[in-house]
Amino acid sequence: MASVKASVQTAALREGLRYVQRNPEANIQRLITLFRPFARMSAHREIIDQVEQIWRDPENNVRRGVERAFGQLSPSVIEKFALNFLLNAALIGVPKGHELREKYNCNIPWAILLDPTSDCNLRCKGCWAEEYGKGASLSLEELDSIITQGKELGVYMYVYSGGEPLLRAADIIELARKHDDCVFLSFTNGTLVTPELSAQLSEVGNVILALSVEGFAEDNDFRRGKGTYAHVVRAMDRLRSDGAPFGFSTCYHSLNTEEVASEQFIDAMIDKGCFFGWYFTYIPIGRHADPKLLATPEQRRLMYERVREYRSSKDIFVIDFWNDGEYVDGCIAGGRRYLHINAYGDVEPCAFIHYASANIREVSLLEALQSPLFLQYRENHPFNCNPLMPCPLLDNPDVLVSMVNSSGAYSTQRSDNESVETVTDKCRAAARDWQPVADQIWCSKSQDPGEAVS
Repeated sequence: MASVKASVQTAALREGLRYVQRNPEANIQRLITLFRPFARMSAHREIIDQVEQIWRDPENNVRRGVERAFGQLSPSVIEKFALNFLLNAALIGVPKGHELREKYNCNIPWAILLDPTSDCNLRCKGCWAEEYGKGASLSLEELDSIITQGKELGVYMYVYSGGEPLLRAADIIELARKHDDCVFLSFTNGTLVTPELSAQLSEVGNVILALSVEGFAEDNDFRRGKGTYAHVVRAMDRLRSDGAPFGFSTCYHSLNTEEVASEQFIDAMIDKGCFFGWYFTYIPIGRHADPKLLATPEQRRLMYERVREYRSSKDIFVIDFWNDGEYVDGCIAGGRRYLHINAYGDVEPCAFIHYASANIREVSLLEALQSPLFLQYRENHPFNCNPLMPCPLLDNPDVLVSMVNSSGAYSTQRSDNESVETVTDKCRAAARDWQPVADQIWCSKSQDPGEAVS
């Protein structure tokens, strides 16, 4: 009976979406009303209330972004985003994940990051993915199995990295069609976005691209290779023309932070048609890593300030993977919100933590979540009582050493098998220098500074 009711509600929501798209400005309130019955958690009901309040203000930047989406994106994209992301991944998937955490006594993620291949058509300076070694891949059947298992746990959000995921574009489209109740986000260097692929993305509606860009041409091409900025811009133009969904993904480091944090850069990304931006800070992983590229404390503070400024003023949603720890209660890895499965099948707590104690080819997804390293993450989180120092590698290196050694985890970097002590030693100075800055920021936000400082 419950499944029948849910099907009726989903059908009503789908029809309501089509109604809204005829006149979004006049009918968006109807869409908000249609989502209310699915909000089982008090936090979700509060979010819906906030969205309703935002929509009453025509000058609100979030409202401007929504209006831009209705004007730019294809109807299929808008429908799939509302049904798969807002409904399945958030309103349905999150409560189910909470229930299963209690049942199985382990973390259940909101999203799963997958590497279809370890191969790439570029060789970016300091790339962490290069350390896995080339030539590996998860088969179509393995990817399908992971997604199927994930949905049984309430996971409807899947992210592709690599390597370059679009080397497997045909399989990505096939999986999107089969699992049309899920959302797929693919990080990509943008060089393989063909006219045919762009049209397919507009049509299937549930695959979003995050195009890697690290500033304008000079700063971008410094790490990613000459001419890559031109490829990214061309890909954005193509996707926008077809109504396909996309945003940008930026790694900020000591040589480009000021540029990618600038209003000029964020406005350029909006003008190209981006709806979101992911900011990642440089992490020195692997034998070719350059610790001098680590962002300085001043640069990390700049990113903290600018991202918050843009979220309240620009019609684009930007996230800083590290500096936004305060909104997700610290680190999201280890299955708390996400996990990473590399092209060899190793189930890692994070894309930047190259250690594992389980392989998806030998265990189920649930068993991987119950493996020793993931249980260490569950037991030890939060790794710092200041959420602006959430990461066990970049901010709390002793914690990572302890968890890896206590769990008996192995290195997944087949090209060099870096010990956890070697990896963390590259980040110790950065952690030491960031701590007083992070504590000063957090104390200034806290009513009780004594509880905010590590």
